[in-house]
Amino acid sequence: MDEQDILNELREYRNQDLKYEEGYILGSMCTKPHPMARKISEMFFETNLGDPGLFKGTSKLEKEVVSMIGGILHNKNAFGYLISGGTEANLTAMRAFKNISKSKGKPQNIIIPETAHFSFDKAKDMMDLNVVRPPLTKYFTMDVKFIKDYIEDSKNEVSGIVGIAGCTELGSIDNICELSKIAVENDILLHVDAAFGGFVIPFLDDKYKLDGYNYDFDFSLNGVSSITIDPHKMGLAPISAGGILFRDNMFKKYLDVDAPYLTEKQQATIIGTRSGVGVASTWGIMKLLGIDGYETLVNESMEKTMYLVKKAREYGFETAIDPVMNIVALNDENKHDTCMKLRDENWYVSVCRCVDALRIVVMPHLEIEHIDGFLESLSNTKKY
Repeated sequence: MDEQDILNELREYRNQDLKYEEGYILGSMCTKPHPMARKISEMFFETNLGDPGLFKGTSKLEKEVVSMIGGILHNKNAFGYLISGGTEANLTAMRAFKNISKSKGKPQNIIIPETAHFSFDKAKDMMDLNVVRPPLTKYFTMDVKFIKDYIEDSKNEVSGIVGIAGCTELGSIDNICELSKIAVENDILLHVDAAFGGFVIPFLDDKYKLDGYNYDFDFSLNGVSSITIDPHKMGLAPISAGGILFRDNMFKKYLDVDAPYLTEKQQATIIGTRSGVGVASTWGIMKLLGIDGYETLVNESMEKTMYLVKKAREYGFETAIDPVMNIVALNDENKHDTCMKLRDENWYVSVCRCVDALRIVVMPHLEIEHIDGFLESLSNTKKY
């Protein structure tokens, strides 16, 4: 095939994909990247952070990006990497937890909520972790009292806790403040999965915060050991740009493996070959938008979230919980059936696992007209 024929055929495949700007993607935590990312991608598309000595400039950018994201999370001296996504980030954290607890002679007992992302199911399988699932409160957060009682029982040795800051299904935030206290008092590692919430919570206007809800989740809490945060979600970076940050460089020795044929003789990430596109794009977009830009982005999404909830209630739909961030769960006992009917209308929502509800993520690509069209179609599915 010649070049033009190849490009034409590829374009036919690409045209079968949904496009974010069309407004039909309502269940994804990713969105249309910032336009500048296209230029940056072309500049860095051949870089490989898996062999950083060959790409010294890109490697420096990664350290800067980690520091910049660390600044958002109240720790500019954090150690970490930009990797493929939240799944690899969570696997990396669990790998560190396993190796640290192994070095201390502790069992691999990890407390993980039912609301946790399915990447932790993969970690359980891959690392043979013993997972404890605490009951959930009415806000779909972990029952802190259960965790305290469980740990205080002398028979139950726990090496780590996972808390969620913006759970995939509902956007709920575990009481990380209390989990941090438990972690410090019992010498337990605490990982926070803020893959989605990490680029939302720090920029959230107070008027959108629920009364009596604790939004603290980052390194300002002494017990937090590591955080997953993904720039390719609300950070507007292109896929793939996931992030894993640890409190300090001490964690590196529990991740390193020998890699003698590379320019650096040890490697800590799970994936070896890593494109520099995510790093460079994240650096550029964070520099361009700044704190004010992200505040505008997040709060415009929250304004649309509140609009969706208000209009949904006018149609007779109710939410499983009041939105904690720009994720809405609409109660639906027939969620799977409704989801498939909506796909027939070209609307792509998802469903919650922990409650009978449809899940809508109000990302920056959604406009008011998209929300109106979706709710009208949703209402029509209930008439038949």
